[in-house]
Amino acid sequence: MFTESRAQDLLAVVLGVFAALSPLWVETTDKAQWSLIVLGVLIALTGLAQMYRPAMGATADYAMGLFGLLLFISPWAMDFTEYRGASWTAWVVGVVTAVVAVAALPTVSGRLHNMAPHH
Repeated sequence: MFTESRAQDLLAVVLGVFAALSPLWVETTDKAQWSLIVLGVLIALTGLAQMYRPAMGATADYAMGLFGLLLFISPWAMDFTEYRGASWTAWVVGVVTAVVAVAALPTVSGRLHNMAPHH
């Protein structure tokens, strides 16, 4: 899907930075703020690591998927679902991050590449 250009790495950086900075414009609790900042930074760092060390490949993709999943469940785990802006940020960024990470895994991207019609 993305693997030819590794566009998912740049997308991960953007998503991570967005999540990490989101407490500036959404109402949060301390738990929500730190969840968004820490997991956002981890997602961004994973994307940067993949950009500069592509050999990390699958390991970084798994880590990115884990961070996305943790971000997705953080509103329930850290009890900030009543803060809608923070919750929706965590849910959307978490899901998109996890989907991008799974799509970038070598086994998945190989299958997607083989499904594409060749001319």
